Amino acid sequence: MTAVIYRPKKIRLVAVPAAIAVAVLFTVLSFGLTGNAGFENSKATFQRGDQAAMIGLGVLLGLGILAFCRPRVTADAEGVHVRNVVGGYDLPWNVVRAVRFDRNSAWAHLELHDDEQVAVHALQAVDRDYAVEGVRTLRSLHAEATQA
Repeated sequence: MTAVIYRPKKIRLVAVPAAIAVAVLFTVLSFGLTGNAGFENSKATFQRGDQAAMIGLGVLLGLGILAFCRPRVTADAEGVHVRNVVGGYDLPWNVVRAVRFDRNSAWAHLELHDDEQVAVHALQAVDRDYAVEGVRTLRSLHAEATQA
């Protein structure tokens, strides 16, 4: 069987527009930073560098929001590679005890033989049928790999 790849879907519908909105908002706000910004007795004034910093801050915050689109799980007959928002795991199937998606869980988990769990942020509860399909696929790959 070829490798399967799953990425979260609904988070993109929220994160991409939010990241664009934040970047645009900070850019618009930066154009308001001129002169002494309404403080007539203030000695501090805003310069072009302050405007550029505000735009840069908006871009950085937008990129931070887009990091929530980063999760991905890739699996094949050999093992599973999980990439979460921060960090990732490369696991052969023989260390995985079960693929779990508990009723009140926000995302799927890989239960390992040493009683640890690895979160799979790519299969999120808000994605409903897509996440269920992903968990079923991972379970079938796990079953095939552990029977052989």
